[in-house]
Amino acid sequence: MIAIVDYQMGNLRSVQKGFERVGHAAAITSDPRVLEQADRVVLPGVGAFADAIAEIRRRELIEPIRTAIASGKPFLGICLGLQMLFDVSYEDGEHEGLGVIAGEVRRFDVPAEYKVPHMGWNHVKQCRPAPIFQDIADDAHFYFVHSYYVVPQDVSVIAGEASYPEPFCAAIWRDNLFATQFHPEKSQAAGLQLLKNFAEF
Repeated sequence: MIAIVDYQMGNLRSVQKGFERVGHAAAITSDPRVLEQADRVVLPGVGAFADAIAEIRRRELIEPIRTAIASGKPFLGICLGLQMLFDVSYEDGEHEGLGVIAGEVRRFDVPAEYKVPHMGWNHVKQCRPAPIFQDIADDAHFYFVHSYYVVPQDVSVIAGEASYPEPFCAAIWRDNLFATQFHPEKSQAAGLQLLKNFAEF
């Protein structure tokens, strides 16, 4: 069973429907016991970093999320769910993340002709053959909407990059841990293939 972490921020139903479209049931839950029993866990997210971390802490989900990752079960972070895996975010101040991946979350500093947030379709260059990219063309388009991006200390965790206009980390992979800055559930065929790859990893 795939568990989608419910902390009242994010398009949970869209993620659930994405998995259903590729033939895999997924349950939306904030119950730590369900997360523990799940075969796979997904941490989605839309909104502000500080609000999201505060809500996860309020629901006592910090340790269940860390434990799920440490257990070796497949784990997928999406958008804000990627950013929260890092040590610290500088969105509206300085806020501590889950500390699963060493690094930080920074705001785009781009030329005037580039708008922030970075919103819409962009190419993702695959840096290494991550299992979630199986049967997905290199430089495939995925859908993004974000003003901040992650900067891992260890660049070897980067699985995919996009450019805006400079390259930034668009996906990470370390053992059982996967996370994307883009929204696979909004990315049509390539995104659905990624969800299928994760569900069958």
